[in-house]
Amino acid sequence: MAAVIAPVRAGSRVVGVVAAFAPSAGAGLVRATSEVADWVAVQVELAELDASRTLLMEAEVRALRAQISPHFIYNSLNAIASFINTDPVRARELVVEFADFTRYSFRRHGDFTTLAEELRCIDRYLLLERARFGDRVQVSLQIAPEVLSTVIPFLSLQPLVENAVRHGLEAKEGPGHISITANDSGAFAEVTIEDDGVGMDPVQLQSMLAGHSDGDHVGLRNVDARLRQVYGDEHGLVIETAPGEGTLITMRVPKSQPGHDA
Repeated sequence: MAAVIAPVRAGSRVVGVVAAFAPSAGAGLVRATSEVADWVAVQVELAELDASRTLLMEAEVRALRAQISPHFIYNSLNAIASFINTDPVRARELVVEFADFTRYSFRRHGDFTTLAEELRCIDRYLLLERARFGDRVQVSLQIAPEVLSTVIPFLSLQPLVENAVRHGLEAKEGPGHISITANDSGAFAEVTIEDDGVGMDPVQLQSMLAGHSDGDHVGLRNVDARLRQVYGDEHGLVIETAPGEGTLITMRVPKSQPGHDA
């Protein structure tokens, strides 16, 4: 009995072997064993690549959770405290909304959610911010019902709205407006977040999105990177902005996503 053994290599590492046994070891058996080992090596590398992508996405979601501003949490709790004596009913309502927002934001399962769930999270976030800013933050929504079930990466919209509040409207004098739309665009759901705030320098924004600088908009970079990772570079964020001109952010995701479960 003869044996032919071929190593299974993943990069520079030997991760296993393929062994073939036969009465005699001819050139055909050697070649076949080597080809099977090469095929197994490709499957191992693909599996490791999928695992690394999953780990990267999980790390990016953890980073987004860490970026849920302590500033926002502190201010939300202060806003709630301010109503305890003057309007205890509203204080209780805000506590419930705050609990629901944090429960969703820090959930431990799933890399994907639905557009409807993300919009509910945004509604709670804005309710808490409006408790602090009052009429300074004005919001309008135009949502097509047929796209509500579209699967999107978890925490991909909320950071865009938070960016509009913190970096668009908070620095603006007087009231500001945020418009959120979600439309059916053939095979895609198209979501836009627009604010009439202070805007951004496009050159600095592109540098930040490319990872060349940290800036104050790391949430945008994180969302942009995850969209490109999941759907391809053509599905990164489209951002139109200029100093003093507000910001319009557009996100397009496929409505059909086999293998992505919310």
